[in-house]
Amino acid sequence: MAVFGLVSSVAGFIKVRYLIDKAIIDNMVFRCHYRLTSAILFLSCVLVTANNLIGDPISCINDGAIPGHVINTYCWITYTFTLPGQHGRQIGTAVAQSGLGNEHNQERTYHSYYQWVPFMLFFQGILFYMPHWIWKNWEEGRMRLISDGLRGTMTLGQEERKGRQSRLVRYLLESMKTHNSYSFGYFLCEALNFVNVIGNIFFVDKFLGGAFMTYGSDVLKFSELDQENRSDPMIEVFPRVTKCTFHKYGASGSIQKHDALCVLALNILNEKIYIFLWFWFIILSVLSGLAILYSAAIVMMPTTREAVLKRRFRSASSSQIENLIRRIQIGDFLMLHLLGQNINVTSYCEVLQSLVGVMDEERPGDTPSAPSTLEMAPIYPEIGKFGKEKEALHQEYEA
Repeated sequence: MAVFGLVSSVAGFIKVRYLIDKAIIDNMVFRCHYRLTSAILFLSCVLVTANNLIGDPISCINDGAIPGHVINTYCWITYTFTLPGQHGRQIGTAVAQSGLGNEHNQERTYHSYYQWVPFMLFFQGILFYMPHWIWKNWEEGRMRLISDGLRGTMTLGQEERKGRQSRLVRYLLESMKTHNSYSFGYFLCEALNFVNVIGNIFFVDKFLGGAFMTYGSDVLKFSELDQENRSDPMIEVFPRVTKCTFHKYGASGSIQKHDALCVLALNILNEKIYIFLWFWFIILSVLSGLAILYSAAIVMMPTTREAVLKRRFRSASSSQIENLIRRIQIGDFLMLHLLGQNINVTSYCEVLQSLVGVMDEERPGDTPSAPSTLEMAPIYPEIGKFGKEKEALHQEYEA
């Protein structure tokens, strides 16, 4: 029951809380990092610390000269080892267990990671939550404040809805071209997500002694081999039976060596957790990389921003959207884009129509913001023409 209590507490972390009133300040890939991945890691941490699921994490047998609880504790807090050269051999005839055998001139692989697995998983969960925490503090609840009363399923009267929309339009107009630091924080945290997932892949690989980088691909190859001629890579990385050596003084003061075989029941869970994490980290890194490319296209290409805005601002003409995009900056666009994720399409279109109308009335001569350098080629002839006209007027004035 204690395990279910811990799992339910983790489930509360990932459930969609405050669905009606919670403002959306990021995209789906961003949420996969701090909501889904962090929850998976915290849940895994709970599972590997729940001893009643698998019994004792380590159980060692020896020649009886050392009490069982002593050898168990010793081998848990120090390390155990296997022999890589003994993997893949016939169990019961060639070797007693996979990875165990005659130690003479045999290379050893030491295993001490198992005592740190819960701490590692918990630390990784915090790492995946950090970019969201930074962005949430950078954002300071701005989207929640400006969309208050318009998001969710709240039903307002027409006059009240118009009043809130009018105040929102006024805020957008008065704060225009002041949101670049807002967008910088968002794109920075989006890049941190990508760096974090790539860094975690190398971090876990180092933690597991260089075995994680090819862990998933080795498991896939293993499933395609013949049943008789294959060695399970999960057992090589997470052995279920290992060896432990204990030294103590004998009755005459001489040093005695005692070997023990240790069953690591915890590795039954560890191997499943890390094979899942291998595939999930690969998928998440690809999604995060695509999200960064998408954001780069938005920053560099105004036509991309026009296409994004058109999906929500359906009642506007292409010329209206093009004019609006060229009169606002990246930060303003991000604010409008996130606003479209928080309010329904009808209200969003009404807000943007009002914004465009007020901008045309109050700022008819407002100079549009410069488009991307990637799209300035068509403007160059006009710039040249303007320069020639200016030179002609100057010569005429001197004459």
